[in-house]
Order: sequence, then structure tokens, then C-alpha cells
Amino acid sequence: MASTDTTPAQDAGSVEAGLDALETQATGRPTLRQTLVNKILPPVIALAVVLAVWALLYPVVDNPSKLPSPAAVGSTFKEAWLQGDLLGYIWTSVSRGLLGFFFALLIGTPLGLIVARVKFIRAAIGPILSGLQSLPSVAWVPPAVIWLGLNNSMMYAVILLGAVPSIANGLVSGVDQVPPLFLRAGRTMGATGIKGIWHITLPAALPGYVAGLKQGWAFSWRSLMAAEIIAQFPDLGVGLGQLLENGRTNSDMAMVFEAILLILFVGIAIDLLIFSPLERWVLRSRGLLVKS
Repeated sequence: MASTDTTPAQDAGSVEAGLDALETQATGRPTLRQTLVNKILPPVIALAVVLAVWALLYPVVDNPSKLPSPAAVGSTFKEAWLQGDLLGYIWTSVSRGLLGFFFALLIGTPLGLIVARVKFIRAAIGPILSGLQSLPSVAWVPPAVIWLGLNNSMMYAVILLGAVPSIANGLVSGVDQVPPLFLRAGRTMGATGIKGIWHITLPAALPGYVAGLKQGWAFSWRSLMAAEIIAQFPDLGVGLGQLLENGRTNSDMAMVFEAILLILFVGIAIDLLIFSPLERWVLRSRGLLVKS
């Protein structure tokens, strides 16, 4: 009778081979059908349900000044597109939002690192950052108008005041979750000062930092919409916030819905194109997410 005994090395090799097989299977490229079913079909169904509910509610409300029909909103979109204004509305707001968020990133990142690493500064301004993060963005519009006037500088100031605290607090939270062993190992290998921050602290704090960036963009976008709604001036152009306010002023609910849908579309598009892929990359690089 043949012996069935195996050595520990053979057992370890079998286990490793099995794990490799499972990982290979889990990280295989999804098929077109899986992509359609898992990624595309759910939002399409959700959109169809919303449109169906909207179409059913319209005759019940029976008041276009309260609830416009989907066809009326579609006509408003078509008219803005034919006049060449639709992309202009979007670009005016998106360009401001992204540029303001970039400046907030440049300010919030070093601020977060300093607050996370210097105890005195953390004790001094840490609570202030948390308080600023909870302050409604619309509260900054009146003082920004008084300080800077009705111009793009005022818009960027409101974005910065809304986004910087979220970015800084996200990075502080990420740094707080870095295992001290990583920092000690980095110092042992000579990664101190700027080198230690770049090669050890920031990579280890990346999940919290990305969460802060995502929240910072949400705050910057809300801040910009509040500024565009309240502060209007011909030289500022017509962004999505001003489009929303124009619809309210003219009692044009179709225009109001047009602006709301465009604001929602931009927010979803930025998240899907920038932050969701970045978040998945961070999780996958740490073995917390696998392709299925």
C-alpha cells in the first residue's frame, strides 16, 4: 500500500497553490454581461423608476408651477442645448469648483500634516477645524462678499473655507491610524523628515486622506452652489447655482428642475470619474478589495 504521508513543506506548498488559485479566480476580468448586470443595469432601473413615479405624480399634482412634467424639463434641456448655453452653465461651475478644490488641496494637505504631528498646534486649532467643518458653507458667503466683492475671488474663498477643514481633518484621521511600528521602521531605515512623510506617513494614511478628499469635494461643491445662488453679478457668468436662482425668480419650475438635475449630474460624474476609482485603487492596493 502506498504511503499517504506528506511532509510539512508539501502541505505548505499545497495550501499556497490553493490560495493562488483562489486569488487568480477572484481577480479575473469581469465579462461584458457581468459589467452590464452589476454596474449599468441597476442605475438604469433606478432612473426608470424615478421617471415613472414622476410621470405618475404629475397628473395628480396637476400644477406645473409646483411640479413640471418630464417633457417640460426635457424641453428646457433641449432649448438650452440648442442655444449653446447648457455646456456653458456646466463649465462655469465645474471650472470654479475644480480650481477651488485644487487650491484647497494645496492648503489642506500640509495643514493636516502639521496638525497631526505637532501637539501644540493640534491642541490650538484642531477643535477650530472641526468647528469649521460643521459650519454651513452658506454662512461664509455674506462676509466673503463684503471682504472681496462680487468676483471670482469671493467664490474661491467660500470654496476654500468649506473644503480645507474636511481635507485637513481627513488627513489627521488617516495619520492617527498609522501603526507606530511603521513609523519606527521608517526611522530605522533613514526615512525621517520630509522623506518619512512622503514614503511612510502619507502612503499609510492614504485611506483616511482619500475619504477626506471625497468629503472635501462635496463641501466645496455645496459651497460653490451656495455662493452662486446668493451672489449674482453679470461679470461672474451664469453657473448652475445662478441658473437655479433664475428659475426661482422667474417661477419657472422646469428651469429649477433643470438646474437641480445638472448639479446632481456633475456631483455624480466627479465621484464616478475621480474619487470612486481612486478609492478602489487604494483599497485594492491594500488587499481590501478584489475584482469580481
